[in-house]
Amino acid sequence: MKNITDKLIEAIEKKGNPTVAGLDTKFDFLTDEMKKRSKTPEDISKAILEYNIGLIDALYDVVPAVKIQSAYYEMYAHHGVYVMNKTAEYAAEKGLIVMADVKRNDIGATAEAYAAAYLGKDGYDYITVNPYPGYDGIKPFTDKCKENGKGIFVLARMSNPSASQLQNLIVGDKPLYMHVGELIEEWGKDLIGEYGYSAVGAVVGATSPDEARMLREKYKTVFFLVPGYGAQGGKGKDAAASFDNNGRGAIVNNSRGIIAAYKQDKYKGMTYAEAARAAAIDMREDLSKALKG
Repeated sequence: MKNITDKLIEAIEKKGNPTVAGLDTKFDFLTDEMKKRSKTPEDISKAILEYNIGLIDALYDVVPAVKIQSAYYEMYAHHGVYVMNKTAEYAAEKGLIVMADVKRNDIGATAEAYAAAYLGKDGYDYITVNPYPGYDGIKPFTDKCKENGKGIFVLARMSNPSASQLQNLIVGDKPLYMHVGELIEEWGKDLIGEYGYSAVGAVVGATSPDEARMLREKYKTVFFLVPGYGAQGGKGKDAAASFDNNGRGAIVNNSRGIIAAYKQDKYKGMTYAEAARAAAIDMREDLSKALKG
């Protein structure tokens, strides 16, 4: 039986594009016309939904997945949360794998509540999860993955500059992020699909290719979600370190580089949706070249 990661791999290969478009939709990214009519949190939320629908319409046949960063929606309270969910519904209707970047976790009943909120039958395909509470914080999420055919990406080696302060600390004989990788592999051992990858994956930044290469070599059943491409400095050759020898094993996120591409000189004169599509195609070509070596 296929797991969600099998479905993601097949969607990637169908479109020839291991890119997930990050819908980190900020007020600043909206068109001038949208901004002018957005005065209240409810107005802004409605404009963000309109913007997202335009993006999805332009991207659904180019990228296999979208990742919705919850912070940019939660800041508008219940109006924004409603729009986050409507965005997810629309993306799913267009056949996209839908991820929620929520970085949730806790212990006991609280972790169970988070898992129920995001990984129910009608929930997201994947969410991001913090490993810090350990197994009793992770188990409610993996239980929901088994129950409902969902997946999680656990934070392992992030893309932000100060990630090394904790994640690269040497614990025993190896860096902390390698210990986390080992735990992720263990947590996902009962959720491995037909392509050899688990529904329990890892977040591994494109800005740390050496660390990504070590994780990829060691933990062969762990699929990677790779942030840090584009605005954070990661390039195709950096992201390539997260892939296996068959060109599988990872999907690379690009947020503002796609959804706000119309603000770049390269895409001047295009609508925001046209520019997003062009940027996603350019990224597909960059990754393709990098993976071919």
